[in-house]
Amino acid sequence: MSRTAHAERFAPPPAAAGGRRDLVGLSRAELEAELAALGEPAFRARQLWHWIYHRGVTDFDAMTSLAKSLRAKLAEGHVVGRPEVATAQTSFDGTRKWLLRFADRQEVESVHIPEEERGTLCISSQVGCTLTCRFCHTGTQRLVRNLGPAEIVGQVMLARDALGEWPAPAEERQITNLVMMGMGEPLYNYDNVAKALKIVMDNEGISISKRKITLSTAGVVPAMRRCGEELGVNLAVSLHAVRDEIRDVIVPLNRKYPLKELLAACREYPGVHNARRITFEYVMLRDVNDSAADARELVRLLKGIPAKTNLIPFNPWPGAPYDCSSPQAIERFARILNDAGLSAPVRTPRGQDIMAACGQLKSASQRLKKSEREAVAG
Repeated sequence: MSRTAHAERFAPPPAAAGGRRDLVGLSRAELEAELAALGEPAFRARQLWHWIYHRGVTDFDAMTSLAKSLRAKLAEGHVVGRPEVATAQTSFDGTRKWLLRFADRQEVESVHIPEEERGTLCISSQVGCTLTCRFCHTGTQRLVRNLGPAEIVGQVMLARDALGEWPAPAEERQITNLVMMGMGEPLYNYDNVAKALKIVMDNEGISISKRKITLSTAGVVPAMRRCGEELGVNLAVSLHAVRDEIRDVIVPLNRKYPLKELLAACREYPGVHNARRITFEYVMLRDVNDSAADARELVRLLKGIPAKTNLIPFNPWPGAPYDCSSPQAIERFARILNDAGLSAPVRTPRGQDIMAACGQLKSASQRLKKSEREAVAG
């Protein structure tokens, strides 16, 4: 299926609540058009943008720089929405996970990982996942649909709500970094992801720099250059194997875009250089991809690419078909990479006790027929 056909088949429902249009997820131009339809000048859109994305206000009555008559008109036909929190969990290590529910009752998970000098928010791009990577719990959940811009931006805003981080602070943020590494393959939902990230990056609102945003892909080669040219965000590639015959099994997308094509796209990714490297994610699977020969082949494959390799101890989940590599095998693998001059940190698992670690996210959503989604959405 082409990416265009995929986008049409798994399109999100309209962003609305009770017949009122959600203003979250609209571009500046769309917000101006919405206000023009109410007979308001374009500068009102900038004021509204400030209230929505800098101050995080959801109640029109609290937007005191807007005339009362405008606030009343906005409240009549619009909302400033948030996803519903179905469940919220906090790990012993401070990691927080939210199961978020949307108007059609579909659900995704978002995770906030606090660290000493930064805080990373991991958000989702799809309900379920396009791909079926065998080591990933999310990959066992079939794709239901893509998320829309409001649902993607809404995850960031909900996390800000929960962390008490409004107005958007300039310093000492709890959310300093954003990673598109949650449920779904972002490049199979590129248009919605791109629109959402442009809103998140806008310096008069949420204002997370593109240099603090990382988009993770399993290797949707045709969309990688577009992502770099239009968004300029950091790229992470879910590599996980150094031979096509192994990657074909554990990352089935490799059958469409094999390693040679993927690594060529990485070399050509706009803006990549020694100070701005591509991150290659490599989950450590016992007796599958963790041999010394695999490590040496990885060094060869990445030669000439400004690269950092994250070695990820496999995070188990019920029924998982693999085991994590032994500490000795991981240490040996990292040493070979480091000796060759590659940065190869071993990621410390976070939030394992609440199934919030890498590869563990999965909601209970199931695919609904279009008629059923429309009935639920009202």
